[in-house]
Amino acid sequence: MKPTQDALAQAAAALEHALKGLHLPFDATQFQWAGILPVEYKEHAGDARGMGWRGVTRYSLGRPPYIDAQFALRYFEIAPDGYSSLEKHAHVHLVVAIRGRGRALVGERVYELQPFDLLYVPPNTPHRWVNPYSEPFGFLCPADAERDKPQPVSDTEWEALRANPETAPYVF
Repeated sequence: MKPTQDALAQAAAALEHALKGLHLPFDATQFQWAGILPVEYKEHAGDARGMGWRGVTRYSLGRPPYIDAQFALRYFEIAPDGYSSLEKHAHVHLVVAIRGRGRALVGERVYELQPFDLLYVPPNTPHRWVNPYSEPFGFLCPADAERDKPQPVSDTEWEALRANPETAPYVF
């Protein structure tokens, strides 16, 4: 499901308003920042193999033009049994897990993540985030404000990931 233009506009307006206060209190009970609205993970990336996703929400915590920076700070939360698309792109990820537990397929490895673990995803490396657990899994993910769109993995990458016993369960 693609986030609607209205939902994106509402989230942007809420972010702009919230950041004017300079401080965004965090509500641990709701696990949300004051004034920040969640949106669906991302726009539909087409029907390419591996690009589907389930149970992922994105919170934009800061980005241009609302802050004077060349990056965007996002928080992603994956519901139990949820997963992101299997993708790659030229920009890097430097992710900090902050809630629950989850797994990340990065290249030829699968990493178990828990709060405050740090994970680097190099450019053009296939990756997918998965939550096989019963509680939400959330992580902070800064990214370049101007970045390339996610791409599906190539046939060669797909076959190599399917042939690897460690990554095969995460390639669907």
